[in-house]
Amino acid sequence: MGDQRKLFLKLENLQPIGAFKLRGAYNKVASLTNEERRRGVISYSSGNHAQGVAYAARALGVKAIIVMPGNAPKNKLEATAALGAEIVVVGPSSEERRLRAEELATEYGYAIVPPYNDEKIIAGQGTVGLEILEDLPNVETVLVPVGGGGLISGVSAAIKLSKAEPSRLQPGPSLGQSLLVQPKLVQPRLVQPRVKVIGVEPELASDARASLRAGRIVSASAEQVSQTLADGLRTQSIGAINFEHIRAYVDDIVSVTEDEIREAMRALSANAKTLAEPSGAVAVAAFLFHADELPKTAINVAVISGGNIDPTLLAELGKR
Repeated sequence: MGDQRKLFLKLENLQPIGAFKLRGAYNKVASLTNEERRRGVISYSSGNHAQGVAYAARALGVKAIIVMPGNAPKNKLEATAALGAEIVVVGPSSEERRLRAEELATEYGYAIVPPYNDEKIIAGQGTVGLEILEDLPNVETVLVPVGGGGLISGVSAAIKLSKAEPSRLQPGPSLGQSLLVQPKLVQPRLVQPRVKVIGVEPELASDARASLRAGRIVSASAEQVSQTLADGLRTQSIGAINFEHIRAYVDDIVSVTEDEIREAMRALSANAKTLAEPSGAVAVAAFLFHADELPKTAINVAVISGGNIDPTLLAELGKR
């Protein structure tokens, strides 16, 4: 790896729900009108966004219904239910759960809280980028997991559009607009182009990388993406709004193998505070195993996006 490369960790696994998803979910639910909140909210998720919406809804006194795949990790299903949300179980396809949520929203008048393709969600996740600049102003490269694209949309926009004095950043209600990329935006004026933002996703679910290369949204099959251990990154395609952000602000996307994800998880599990689920470990996997594809920078940050690891998987890691 070389002595010049340092890796700092942004520990979103230490959030109350064990993942960054609380940021966007709370921002979205808090932005709803009183009438919308009275009717309740619905979302669709394989796990961490489900918990984020359930937590935010409970905190704001709002009824929450979450459509989840039957193959979601048991610990995530149980945690979502424990936060007071009503669970609706469907098949493994991300499209299936989205369509079911939209049907129920139409039938009962629920407000939809999407997992990633939404300006308020993106703005909430963008606070991760603001905090990285605040804590590490000399950061050179930020490695971010990519599923549907909500996290990398917010982080890349926040970093690339922030002024050079990060200590003056005050995330507030206007953040949603400042992080919004209008469709057909070709050449945004970047305030901080020096900081590189690199997305990381599993090889088995590398649709975002394919999309960035092709210049259009590329979809993967449910059968394909369900093979990756990283259950939080099994989305079949990135969102349309997220794609515009990625094209405008993300420098590159790399992919990592299942073995590399396991090795990164094993390394992180040595410390209880850095314990990462598969989706949360991909950025570290890229740093450890794909240095030749990354910028040659000394000060790097990997976002540990979640730590809700299945106990069975954690036990397997220890056996080696």
